[in-house]
Amino acid sequence: MTEGSSSKLHIRLHVYDTEISVNVVREDEKFYRDAAKLITDTVNTYAQFFKGKKSDKELLYMALIDIALRYEKELERNDTVPYSNTLEKLTSEIEDILRE
Repeated sequence: MTEGSSSKLHIRLHVYDTEISVNVVREDEKFYRDAAKLITDTVNTYAQFFKGKKSDKELLYMALIDIALRYEKELERNDTVPYSNTLEKLTSEIEDILRE
């Protein structure tokens, strides 16, 4: 691994209705952007059905449950530990951001 290959990169992610600044390992930038898009798309899907009936917070939780359920089903099929570690790390980072 070369010295610059794991350097940090400051990016802004659009997640549903929020812009989030994060520092990421350069090689993981695509994964972060894809994750933000997945969250946004999932929340937007729920918002189409429940906007005005559910709070934004409830929509976010519904989307998180949806994504976590997909992940759990995939985990059961593949039974791989690295994905679990990645999800825990991302979940922790998302929870930290939501607390702000």
